[in-house]
Amino acid sequence: MSPSFERPGERHRTRRCQVGKVIALANQKGGVGKTTTTINLGAALAEQGRQVLLIDMDPQGALSVGLGLNPLALERTVYNLLMDSKAAPAASITSTKIDRVELLPSNIDLAAAEVLLVGEVAREQALARVLRPLRRQYDYLLVDCPPSLGLLTVNALTAADAVLVPLECEYFALRGMALLMDTIEKVRERLNPELEIVGILATMYDPRTVHGREVLGRVEDAFGDRVFRTVISKTIRFAEAPVAGESILTYAGSSSGAAAYRELAKEVAAS
Repeated sequence: MSPSFERPGERHRTRRCQVGKVIALANQKGGVGKTTTTINLGAALAEQGRQVLLIDMDPQGALSVGLGLNPLALERTVYNLLMDSKAAPAASITSTKIDRVELLPSNIDLAAAEVLLVGEVAREQALARVLRPLRRQYDYLLVDCPPSLGLLTVNALTAADAVLVPLECEYFALRGMALLMDTIEKVRERLNPELEIVGILATMYDPRTVHGREVLGRVEDAFGDRVFRTVISKTIRFAEAPVAGESILTYAGSSSGAAAYRELAKEVAAS
């Protein structure tokens, strides 16, 4: 049975003077650690005392599932906010098991948005409109993008201040980077000139293999100081934590994976 989560409602935070930073986690290749990084980076930033909103922009709802929700049981999701400019965000935002982390969930309904938005004016800016009033309520807003470079990902890049690219330490994942970088550059030129790359995060690294070490070396050679110092190594803990609806910081707080995401949060906060 899925756990129940209280609605933020009236207890939602008072408005802040500063505007929260929106970071899109994007890579058109699936299985590279986008959702894992969204959850655990959000938890690590919250552990530092930041207020965090996670936004699930994947119709598969992996982020929502990873935080213990049943997407099929959701009545209000990010889809409602994208399609109805008068919808109240508070009705769709839900709390999580992680202190200071809230979620704007998703389910398969979001797949229809990619089709329906095509005919809308300013179709690439729908998510930016949704997040605009929320930016003063959170320090960080992390957007988990779908594994594609379609309209939902373009919406995320248009709404974002920065993009974080999780990159699996595997040869075929590296080959797809040129297409992603081209998409980011086009969004910067045409829709969001302020968009920057906050960093490229090497994930699923296995230091025991020659292949893993070679790919990491190629990434560092190709992207230089854009690559985070933090490297996320493979561990079974990353597969176990979502089953419990938790981040690795609470599920296995003393693990190497938890330590890595704490270090990543420091790098992101310093950027």
